[in-house]
Amino acid sequence: MLQLTAYHIDAFTDRVFRGNPASVVILDNWLDDTTLQAIAAEHNLAETAFVVPTGAVQDLRWFTPTCEVDLCGHATLATAYALLHCYQGFSAPLRFSTRKAGELGVSETDGMLWLDFPSRPAQPVDPVPAAVEKALGATSVEWYAGANHLAVFDKAATVAALAPDMRALAACNREDNRGVIATAPANDGEHDFVSRYFAPAHGIDEDPVTGSAHCTLAPYWGERLDKTALAGRQISQRGGTVMCRLAGERVHLGGHAVRYAESRIFIDLEDAKP
Repeated sequence: MLQLTAYHIDAFTDRVFRGNPASVVILDNWLDDTTLQAIAAEHNLAETAFVVPTGAVQDLRWFTPTCEVDLCGHATLATAYALLHCYQGFSAPLRFSTRKAGELGVSETDGMLWLDFPSRPAQPVDPVPAAVEKALGATSVEWYAGANHLAVFDKAATVAALAPDMRALAACNREDNRGVIATAPANDGEHDFVSRYFAPAHGIDEDPVTGSAHCTLAPYWGERLDKTALAGRQISQRGGTVMCRLAGERVHLGGHAVRYAESRIFIDLEDAKP
């Protein structure tokens, strides 16, 4: 019987029931991908992070309920919080080795965790992908594409009111393997921009707070506003704030995290075989 420790961490928030929840599972060694995917599906959160503490650099992977992803901000933040504040033997800064995003760093300053992530600027798209925009449900003022689609609107209220056709959006996602970021200038006097993120083909209709999306949002808004330090607010139902600092080809993403639960996982590996 395999027994594993898991932490349920709410990321990009300092209050439980806010931000983006992630499960962090501590492994001694890598399990087969089928078992990792089954655990992620069982947890049924936007992402489950699996970490193998190996010494100076920790091995890290992320899974949605349906697939592995190449980069995840909130689950990396959650993993760092779990290692630093729930587990034994770790201190900041942390380094993580990933399969598709290279080496990532996490530092801690005055209780805020800072992710060192690659910048992912998007490029203007003309014409606008009509099927994606129709599925999103509103006419954008600008459209960009990179790791994800980036739909820009002129008002935060338009982004807040979006009610995408998830079935149609999922079909578009499957065609180009891109989620959709919707963004607009903030109007609350505290943040520079607002956003929402949709990826129904990846098992996430709407992600509560998406760190990796800010690898695209930060360079866009940094150039538009002529700023290197920005505050983003993801206006999902749970909501969360992501602080952003531009650093050349890197983006530093700052946020808080809080522990909601700890648990033990019990798996009969014979039952886990496909």
